[in-house]
Amino acid sequence: MEGSEEANEAMEAEIQAAEIDAPCEILTPDRQSLPLVLASPHSGSNYPADFVAASRLDGLALRRSEDCFVHDLFEQGPCLGAPLIRALFPRAYIDANREPFELDPAMFQDDLPAYVNTRSPRVAAGLGTLARVVANGAEIYRRKLTFAEAMARLRGCYWPYHQALRRLLDETVARFGYAILIDCHSMPSVGGPTDADPGLSRVDFVLGDNHGVACAPAVMDRTDRLLSSLGYNVTRNTPYSGGFVTRHYGRPGQGIHALQIEINRALYMDEERITRGPGLARLAAEMARLIAVLGEIEPLQLDAA
Repeated sequence: MEGSEEANEAMEAEIQAAEIDAPCEILTPDRQSLPLVLASPHSGSNYPADFVAASRLDGLALRRSEDCFVHDLFEQGPCLGAPLIRALFPRAYIDANREPFELDPAMFQDDLPAYVNTRSPRVAAGLGTLARVVANGAEIYRRKLTFAEAMARLRGCYWPYHQALRRLLDETVARFGYAILIDCHSMPSVGGPTDADPGLSRVDFVLGDNHGVACAPAVMDRTDRLLSSLGYNVTRNTPYSGGFVTRHYGRPGQGIHALQIEINRALYMDEERITRGPGLARLAAEMARLIAVLGEIEPLQLDAA
């Protein structure tokens, strides 16, 4: 049922009805001068009280699923002329980089609708739209949920985020004729138990374009070239080729090019204490350089794909 037409239609209908409020923050330049949209769907840290009460984990354990401080790494985007959107809700609460209905039936006390995708690899790993576990494999909930709770999170957080992201992309395409979406993420420095590379040390950056489908080669190539020139180890599409955002919005034929960037957390933070590290300022300056480089891509270079 992955990517079912019924589920996608439900998502689009809810997006039209959703209101943009506290679920996300949008930082816009005085005038958008770059055809880029920067998005951070996993760095939110506003934990609802009822969610915390329903969890068996403490605050530090819950935060291990966050892409902590990623929005800080890309904060120069608006100053350079590109809008930045970040989710304020945490990934452990609801994951904006999943299909709207990737749900594990074992987590719910009632039956789920037939259109729910219950068999995706993300659901099997416990990391569906409503995650069953945090990054280290620890179970989140002390009780079963209701489908009504899932719908409340979709309406209150997920759909408003995607409505805002869609608006930014549409406005960018209207202004420039195309848009480059950079979906900004971080990854643990060592693969976890739910990952494809458990216990293995990771490279500095993983770039994902859904194996060449989500963006023109120029976007991937420019990003890889700059990061490699800065001395970083970079891989493409392994172990991350891009999530729902990359697959859903990356439509080069329609003028939207999406690239997912995964950054090794050891480069800029203390992963155990979840605090900013001494490397954050340098990395933020390098991400500003990347934003400028991607903003220099000419439309003809994208059409050449």
